[in-house]
Amino acid sequence: MRALRQDIARRITTASRRRRDGRIPLTGRHWALLVGFALTAVLVAVGLGLPTPRQAPSVPAERVAQARAALGGLHVVAARLRPPVDYQRSAFGQAWTDHGGVGAAGNGCDTRNDILRRDLAVTKSVATTSCPAAVAAGRLRSPYSGREIAFARGAGSAQVQIDHVVPLAYAWDMGAWAWPAPRRMAFANDPANLLAVDGPSNQAKSDLEPGRWMPALRGFWCQYAIGFLTVSAAYRLAVDEASRRTLAAALGECPAE
Repeated sequence: MRALRQDIARRITTASRRRRDGRIPLTGRHWALLVGFALTAVLVAVGLGLPTPRQAPSVPAERVAQARAALGGLHVVAARLRPPVDYQRSAFGQAWTDHGGVGAAGNGCDTRNDILRRDLAVTKSVATTSCPAAVAAGRLRSPYSGREIAFARGAGSAQVQIDHVVPLAYAWDMGAWAWPAPRRMAFANDPANLLAVDGPSNQAKSDLEPGRWMPALRGFWCQYAIGFLTVSAAYRLAVDEASRRTLAAALGECPAE
């Protein structure tokens, strides 16, 4: 490799080896090496990394069976419903409240920090007004993209975001608009419906249902479908036909034990 780089440098600096049109003759091996150097330089310069492929982990057959049963029990509608009342985030209560009545509610930490501590490899904690042991630093392998993210509390903390597996706006359309306020608050803070993910994936998903969005990392489709169906069944939400087909197909890819 070193000899090949030196050969390239020699050809670039030796005028006698130039062709009549002034260009420097490089072999296929030279061009491949140059392209590789250039790509590496670009990735390092902009701080990007390619998603790391991971082998899809096995899933207990019992969980897959339960998810299939949940799918079979959901009320299916032709398309996403249009409720008589427009969606408002405030209808689900204060964001990340510690008083949602589910999970670790009442432990003195807001829901966001509860999920960060559950999903990240935490390396540093700090006391804040909303949590005596808030996550200050850690690492996350995003289940949606496979990207590894170094999380640091502060200006760049939005690199890691907390996603509602079943989006609040979708839940609203599919029945949550008629729920009492405490049920909506519980839904918004239920750990079963929350995942720490990379910011770009969360922004791309927005409030889209499975029929229009699934994680970029296909190896996570099985787990995503199980989570979506488990929550939808627990809260008795309807599902649109396109999403039902997508979720059924995702369950078909589950690498059961």
